[in-house]
Amino acid sequence: MGGAVGRWRRPMGGGGGAVGRLEMAAARGDAEEAAAGGESGPSVPAAPGRAQVFATVVDTFLEKLVAAGSYQRFANCYCCFYKLQPEMTRSIYDQFISQLQTSIKEEIQEVKDEGNLEPLFNSLDKIVEEAKNREEPAWRPSGIPEEDICSAMVPYLLKHRAYLQKILKEKEEENRKVAESVLAGRDRIAELQQLIQARKHAWQAISKEQRELMATLKEPQ
Repeated sequence: MGGAVGRWRRPMGGGGGAVGRLEMAAARGDAEEAAAGGESGPSVPAAPGRAQVFATVVDTFLEKLVAAGSYQRFANCYCCFYKLQPEMTRSIYDQFISQLQTSIKEEIQEVKDEGNLEPLFNSLDKIVEEAKNREEPAWRPSGIPEEDICSAMVPYLLKHRAYLQKILKEKEEENRKVAESVLAGRDRIAELQQLIQARKHAWQAISKEQRELMATLKEPQ
């Protein structure tokens, strides 16, 4: 554990740790590109991705944190215990630093997972890379909020209007079909009413004929 803590305790003044790691990452990227492509000319160092920069910043922060809370300062805070048990003091310090680093890394990883930072970093790198080959100038605010809002809102509003028009057309088609169904139902009801009236008249005529026939049969001979 002491060797690991010694590695973490190396002070990195002025962000030297981050710069060193970025240079090493760029050098490895150049070596991989040269081995894969076999190009003989000088290669341009590839810029590290944002996820890699974020990891480097976290490592540098941990290094500076450990450097700020050095073992000498820890021993000075507990000088009486250090004089009695120097080895125990060292062991406690090593465990404290190890647990502190682990806890910070876990918290940062949890934040990355909750915020979905890894895919967002990669997506941003992709957007920046694609923008390098873009010839037209990128959008910039004009300084007039009304115009900037219009330029940003008009595409959304047009899209929303097209969506509403589509929904309106669908509802109108549904209403037309419902109206046709209602009219067809009314026509069917009218036909049934006519049929009922016709059968009623026929039944009345038959009933009248039966009464006349019965009256004829009852007449005395």
